[in-house]
Amino acid sequence: MERGSSKHSPRVDDQMSSEVSGLVQSAGTGGSRAEEFRIPEPAGEDQPEATTAPAGELRTGTPQGMSSEDVEARSRLGRFITMTALPGDRETLLANARENEAPADLVAALETLPEGTRYRTISEVWAALGHKNETTRW
Repeated sequence: MERGSSKHSPRVDDQMSSEVSGLVQSAGTGGSRAEEFRIPEPAGEDQPEATTAPAGELRTGTPQGMSSEDVEARSRLGRFITMTALPGDRETLLANARENEAPADLVAALETLPEGTRYRTISEVWAALGHKNETTRW
């Protein structure tokens, strides 16, 4: 077999091939079926499903002073208010939320904001709606 215009010699090609063969053929993150014992068995009929939050609430990544539900709700609010609306007052936020087809409950909550106040961040809007933001650690 002729190699043509290869940058490596046949010996180096073979060495490089053997170096990456473990990554290409192992079970790794792709979940290869090469070794069946690596595949987890499903839970039995009377057994609970596996979960990343066995105690109920997922604690990792949640800032101090907020629950994971608070973080999710604030993130939901932020999905419907884009950065072009900030800084903005109540009317600007409402117009932006309606433009982004926000759910009725978020629009109703934004309608309760006081008039004449400008909000610079989603966290400020969240606090004005009566919710807690994270506390600083320093």
